[in-house]
Amino acid sequence: MTEPVFSVSGLEVAFRGRTGWTPVVHDMSMQIARGETLALVGESGSGKSVTSLASMRLLDPETSRIRGKVQLEGRDLLTLSEPQMRGVRGNDMAMIFQEPMTSLNPSMKIGEQIAEVLEAHQSMDRKAALTETQRLLERVRIPAARQRMGEYPHQSSGGMRQRFMIAMALACRPRLLIADEPTTALDVTIQAQILELIKVLQEEEDMAVLFITHDMGVVAEVADRTIVMYRGRAVEQGPTEALFAAPEQPYTRALLSAVPRLGSMTGSRQPARFPLVEAETGKPLPARPVEARVDDSTAPLLQVRGLTTRYATGGGFLGRGAGRVHAVEGIDFDIHPGETLALVGESGCGKSSAGRSILGLTPAQDGSVKLEGEELLGLSRRAIRPYRRKMQMIFQDPFASLDPRFRIGDAIAEPMLTHGLVSRAEAPGRVADLLEKVGLTGDMARRYPNEFSGGQRQRLCIARALGMTPSLIVADEAVSALDVSIKAQVINLMLDLQEEMGLSYLFISHDMAVVERMSHRVAVMYLGEIVEIGPRAAIFENPQHPYTRRLLSAVPVPDPARRGMRRGLDVRELKSPVRPLDYQPPKREWREVSPGHRVQVPGPEWAGEIAEQAAGIPA
Repeated sequence: MTEPVFSVSGLEVAFRGRTGWTPVVHDMSMQIARGETLALVGESGSGKSVTSLASMRLLDPETSRIRGKVQLEGRDLLTLSEPQMRGVRGNDMAMIFQEPMTSLNPSMKIGEQIAEVLEAHQSMDRKAALTETQRLLERVRIPAARQRMGEYPHQSSGGMRQRFMIAMALACRPRLLIADEPTTALDVTIQAQILELIKVLQEEEDMAVLFITHDMGVVAEVADRTIVMYRGRAVEQGPTEALFAAPEQPYTRALLSAVPRLGSMTGSRQPARFPLVEAETGKPLPARPVEARVDDSTAPLLQVRGLTTRYATGGGFLGRGAGRVHAVEGIDFDIHPGETLALVGESGCGKSSAGRSILGLTPAQDGSVKLEGEELLGLSRRAIRPYRRKMQMIFQDPFASLDPRFRIGDAIAEPMLTHGLVSRAEAPGRVADLLEKVGLTGDMARRYPNEFSGGQRQRLCIARALGMTPSLIVADEAVSALDVSIKAQVINLMLDLQEEMGLSYLFISHDMAVVERMSHRVAVMYLGEIVEIGPRAAIFENPQHPYTRRLLSAVPVPDPARRGMRRGLDVRELKSPVRPLDYQPPKREWREVSPGHRVQVPGPEWAGEIAEQAAGIPA
């Protein structure tokens, strides 16, 4: 290894609480050379982000204690004064955070925010800073960079906002770039764009990159070397290829076992549980095959026909609106008892709006939604209430779904009491049964939401939904925010419950590898419309629509042999679903590829992408 640009040795971090100091990072050491990418991996709470924040001296000195040595090009950062560190941050080392919307000032235009960095660190005047800002935005492949400079953060997609953050981080050409979960909240196609962009910029600048993530697929694509963290310690490290080929530690094997691998279900018609490994011992955990079968000969549990949901936009003459958001546009599908239909696509495609419209949480303008043959659209709040018991929803953010003032037992019991399913005397016993069903214990009912981990809180939301004895559960990105092993555990739980209780799922997700693992059929959405639908094997093994192919080609594969592969930079964004008030959607043509596998005939706007895919150009 060449002389390191960045090195950490014997790093110890502790936080002060009511009972004294609590150590959270123990004896951490690492080195990164120029042009090298080191991945720091582990689950939430393992100490990854604390290590990076301590290295940048961004922890509150009043409540944190940092010991050890952190060197950037031989200079010990822990010995510098705060004014000296302000000169290092931005100039010599920079950081990209996970959530760009919380890192950007919503009241400042994009151009002003990036120019401010150049004025502060490079002593540029405003005119020169704005000129350089435009060059930086063009460098991170922002289309119409000059126009974007005059926009506010909320006017851009998540992928574009993350590009703004990368431009800001690279403004002063740092020697070290720390990327802290920069793609976790992004759709799979946007994630692929950001990963490719970081690779290209690293090569151009010969930067050292510390890449923090819990996604082993991403690690395989970007990292030269990898350090695995568990409970504040580095438990294994080495070249990425060697670590993937022969992991030595039980926790590393557990992480790799929980990674959903696209293509692992080839040839299988039924969903399958994840074959997990116990983190402490490395022993495989039993994973029974899913034995329940879907009976397509029975009447569908849920029938959706021509469902259309549109939202008015602001502005226009006398505030009447300048257009409408065509969130859901004439979609059709069925779900049979015991079946999982996955609804996939990028953010803004209409997946969540479709799920909320089916449950009556968002009013639909047109179409039909029938549950067990009974029409739901158009019913009053009182009339739809009995059907709500049979349809429940699990949301992406379990913490936002639970009232922090309620004990868990009360939160789970409340809907059952409201619908008269149990008496107050029966509620505690029923709550304890539900907690045990989702892998928790009955005595946890007295705790508050903040006393649980993210994975446990999602189990609590599942328990609350099961309390209503539903036939259908709409899971809206229910595992997207979870760590890889917790995600696998929750999916296995959902498959167990489906087999035991005959549940049907509408599984809304953008994670194609997870969808392949647990779905019977898949519907692909683009700009409010379903463009392809069919059995899972047909969609994944024989995708027909160019958008389906784009989604599948962007999935990171946990294979380090692909690390040198270049996808080519793609700057496409999902088009806006806003349409003029007089817009009439075109009549779509469909063709049947095989029994149950139908695809929308692509319009002329897809001609270029179809040609690229036919020529083998990476998406």
